[in-house]
Amino acid sequence: MDETYDAIVLGTGFKECIISGLLSVDGKKVLHMDRNSYYGGAAASLNLTQLWERFRPGQTPPEKLGAPRDYNIDLVPKFIMANGNLVRALVHTGVVKYLEFRAVDSSYVLNKGRVERVPATDYEALRSPLMGLFEKRRARNFFLYVQSYKADDPRTHGGKNLQRMSMADLYKEYGLDAMTIDFIGHAIALHCDDSYLSQPALATVEKIRLYNDSLQRFAGTKSPYIYPLYGLGELPQGFARLGAVYGATYMLTKPDAKPVFEGGKFVGVASEGETVKAPIVVGDPSYFPDRVQRGGRVVRAICIMSHPIPNTDNSHSVQIILPQKQVNRRSDIYVFCSSYEHNVAAKGKWIAFVSTTVETQSPEQELLPGLALLGPVEEKFVEVTDIMEPLSSGQQDGAYISKGYDATSHFETEMDDVLQMYTRITGKQLDLESKDPRKIDGDD
Repeated sequence: MDETYDAIVLGTGFKECIISGLLSVDGKKVLHMDRNSYYGGAAASLNLTQLWERFRPGQTPPEKLGAPRDYNIDLVPKFIMANGNLVRALVHTGVVKYLEFRAVDSSYVLNKGRVERVPATDYEALRSPLMGLFEKRRARNFFLYVQSYKADDPRTHGGKNLQRMSMADLYKEYGLDAMTIDFIGHAIALHCDDSYLSQPALATVEKIRLYNDSLQRFAGTKSPYIYPLYGLGELPQGFARLGAVYGATYMLTKPDAKPVFEGGKFVGVASEGETVKAPIVVGDPSYFPDRVQRGGRVVRAICIMSHPIPNTDNSHSVQIILPQKQVNRRSDIYVFCSSYEHNVAAKGKWIAFVSTTVETQSPEQELLPGLALLGPVEEKFVEVTDIMEPLSSGQQDGAYISKGYDATSHFETEMDDVLQMYTRITGKQLDLESKDPRKIDGDD
């Protein structure tokens, strides 16, 4: 606390630990503090005892659930796109060496009340029960176009300018019906709502290509996602380990840590009667109550079960997306499920999560379409959290604040926030191509 640093990071959440690690690799002198005694912040992974302390203080978990230490339950459950920016960041930094991953079994979408596997290639589209015969042919042609499209090769553009053409117009070019558009836009391109339809098609085409590239990354997999053994709490710890290797200093259990501003600019962090100095601070919204605003709310249900989700081919890990139109909403509902196969639960147990953006005064009721897919549930915990957003970019006051975690069950939107923060802090874009992104085994 008696030294001056290049940057101070408050909170050991997923985003903060990535930024801390990246700044350390860049040669910055970083101090990383957290009010808690554990890593993860708002996105920590809890054992069964910690889960009960959070939601049912004074009670103990029932013995039938098994040993509390066998559980690593994410508070913000998300899968990792196998060829997405998070994997690229893990490889770029070498953090991948500290983690173990396993492919997620399946990805599904709700269609007319039925759970169906998501097709992402021309071959899968031909076999999918989501579409009739003629629609399958149209979808196949669409996927072939997307798979062959290269932004830097006009020969693959088919005479279309995707930087100007809207996504709605591109769908229209191939005559796709509303149901097909629904699962492509929400279960493959992973848009949260339909606002993308009026935007240039290029961004969505790239998202579809990312899904397909991730799906093809590992032979024999049926989903584009991977997930770390022992839960997402391993991610911030991995990046913290990276930061420590490059000289970052870590201080946990600092409950009174508070940023200090003078003349509207950040100057340091006060704790236990001392103030440590730095020109910039990075942190999660909880440390800056007067510099953030609520951008929305998320409701999440954590469910402990003794069986896989029905109609998912007995999957040990699965994502199900319920597109907004399928459930008469303005935003999607997400179902995430993992199990003892990923070392996040006791043998024979599954952990399912249902989440969505709050739209009404009865948040838990909004989860019912997703909860209805789970089958019998032994224990359920429901939490409503605010999605806090910074009021400014941080470039004026030196306070770079992350956004709260959204309802999606994948990391793509969260990594967008991380990369944007890194650019605002350093003035440069992070190059994630410096190592082969196909290698995630730590062998360079």
